[in-house]
Amino acid sequence: MKSVLLLFTLIVFSFEPTIKTKAINSALSQQTFQGKAYYISKSKMELGNWGARLSAEQKKDVEARMKNRLEKTYILVFDKEASVFEEDEKLDAISGATDSWGKNFAPGEQYKNVKTNNQIQSQEFYGKRFLVKDKLQPIDWIMGQETKQIGSYTCFKATASIPTDELTWYAFSWDKLRTNENTSESSTNESTEEAVNMTEVEAWYTPQIPVGHGPSEFWGLPGLILEVSAGNTVMLCSKIVINPEDKLEIEAPEKGAVVTKMEYQEIITTKMKEFRDNRSGRARG
Repeated sequence: MKSVLLLFTLIVFSFEPTIKTKAINSALSQQTFQGKAYYISKSKMELGNWGARLSAEQKKDVEARMKNRLEKTYILVFDKEASVFEEDEKLDAISGATDSWGKNFAPGEQYKNVKTNNQIQSQEFYGKRFLVKDKLQPIDWIMGQETKQIGSYTCFKATASIPTDELTWYAFSWDKLRTNENTSESSTNESTEEAVNMTEVEAWYTPQIPVGHGPSEFWGLPGLILEVSAGNTVMLCSKIVINPEDKLEIEAPEKGAVVTKMEYQEIITTKMKEFRDNRSGRARG
């Protein structure tokens, strides 16, 4: 997946009434400290080699039809040590149904524990549920001094470069598969070092909420991550609630066949190759 810069006009989001840093620190000192953050995600669609054959009008039409995959909302619930991040699913405005195809390659309910360095994620692929257990993605953040306001929070900038495959282990790409197959076929007995595609990440975190959590695969900064740009996607926090009246459930998913991230990627790649080969066989017949 090629990293591309997504430019869009940010909406002015409404936050809960300003929570003073002193009040948050007081809440953090309590045993029951919890928080809930809402994120809006916007992505630019990757059409690959197929998209190169489409006209500008056709691309616009495809993007309109795929809007429910390109614009999503997520919820992150967290305490001092753990968090659960998942999509706030909504019905397709046209079909009245959820995006069942896209769901096969979308991130499922994700539990992260920054104290134990563990991640547990529930994934469903064509009717079979998997429980992906692995370590948190290591991120070598470069801390900056640049600041900006997001709602009522002062945020600091941090950047990192992360292997793309590590950020998209739950997804599948035909272009990536073809590239790997072509590379394998053209390789010789000589030892060659394969280039690793990297994704440049820009994150904005607030020390006013001093927890190491963030959306998706991102974590490990000295404050809650409120905005992150990675490849073709931007995620922006639109609302935060500290210590809501109703107690939040922060528990890891438990159902599914236990695999690692690498094992899960191998499973879905093998299955998609089977689908392709079976379809090709029917076409020849």
